[in-house]
Amino acid sequence: MNALTAALARADASPPTLGASAIVRLFYRSEDPTPIWEALKARALADPQDYAALLDMSLMLQSTGPQGLEVQRAALELQPVYRRIHGVGAGLRIFALMVAGDMAANTPLDFLLEGSDDALYTVYVDARTPALPDFGAFDVGFMAVGESPDNAPVLANIEKLLRGWQGPPILNARPARIAELTRDRLHRELADEPSILTPAMRRTLRGDLEKVGMGADPIEIFGHGFPLIARPIGGHGGEGMARLDAAADAADYLLTQGDDVFYVSQFVDYADRDGLYAKQRVAFVDGQAFACHCCVSTDWMVHYVKAKMGDNPRGRAIERAWMETFHADFAIRHARAFEALNRCFELDYFVIDCAEAPDGRLLLFEADVIMLVHDMDPEDVFPYKRAPMARLMDAFRALLARRAPAAARPAA
Repeated sequence: MNALTAALARADASPPTLGASAIVRLFYRSEDPTPIWEALKARALADPQDYAALLDMSLMLQSTGPQGLEVQRAALELQPVYRRIHGVGAGLRIFALMVAGDMAANTPLDFLLEGSDDALYTVYVDARTPALPDFGAFDVGFMAVGESPDNAPVLANIEKLLRGWQGPPILNARPARIAELTRDRLHRELADEPSILTPAMRRTLRGDLEKVGMGADPIEIFGHGFPLIARPIGGHGGEGMARLDAAADAADYLLTQGDDVFYVSQFVDYADRDGLYAKQRVAFVDGQAFACHCCVSTDWMVHYVKAKMGDNPRGRAIERAWMETFHADFAIRHARAFEALNRCFELDYFVIDCAEAPDGRLLLFEADVIMLVHDMDPEDVFPYKRAPMARLMDAFRALLARRAPAAARPAA
């Protein structure tokens, strides 16, 4: 019996985790997490082998600061497999291959399974994992590790581990393809697709940005001039991202960044006539597109939390119209682009952040499997979100059920 098979047995004999969706919901809705924190701490002190309590504590700490990853490492060293029960747990038994890291490291399966009766087992692997466990008691699996520089060696190892796989079906079992979902590669792969605009993008060394900061022509270095968008490799959520309109901006930007490698891209101004920027998130489940959210801001750097959509009635009106007419409008206008994305990626599940370019093309910013989709927004403020998110989650669970062997599918 290998180590992960033994860890699976321990997970079945141990308490389940609360899960990321339940914990993040507390902080997302500004609820008091103290009672849950104290209960978890009491469990961990009473039973040093209550690894689930330790992992849940790491998730709570990740919501407030970086120390959560240290607690996560300690938990995973003790136990690399965890069980999360949705509903009564009488549905599918699902295993997910995951990697240590923050909540942007893996597909947010716990959020996608909310409302189900499925049991989710998260199996943490790394670049040195020698073998996968015996998954014979499971119905279906999911390869949840997302693209990032840190995850590249893990994805390469999973690719080897899945060669000749004889176990239950695994969705997104294309780790090498997921590793290719880098921003610069997306631009190269989709540059000739007429329905999609991917801003010119390249990886660059710090020295190239230093040259631009000292007055070098960015066209000669990057192939396009100001304005530029610079961001550290592996950054998410706008962290470290800046618009550079002149040489002085590049020089000032480097004073705030310690990285040696960056993405530098062409800036595409996609503001509408009123000066508003609307960025959409679309999930694809077995080839079908689903609206996730549309954030609206007067700032070119559009992110849902920073846009404060809860305090933005005009933005919510735009989002509501987009979500309610998505399948009859946006999805039809960009059907060719959606077909091209599905054809290019060949993944069971992925998510894009996009907008509409001034010429009507789909403006693609990013594609990956780790972007957060959820149903946590308060219904009194976002009443229009419940139905679209339910459709997405129903489709995801239906996909899992379809891929599971017929004998393993829960009764309708």
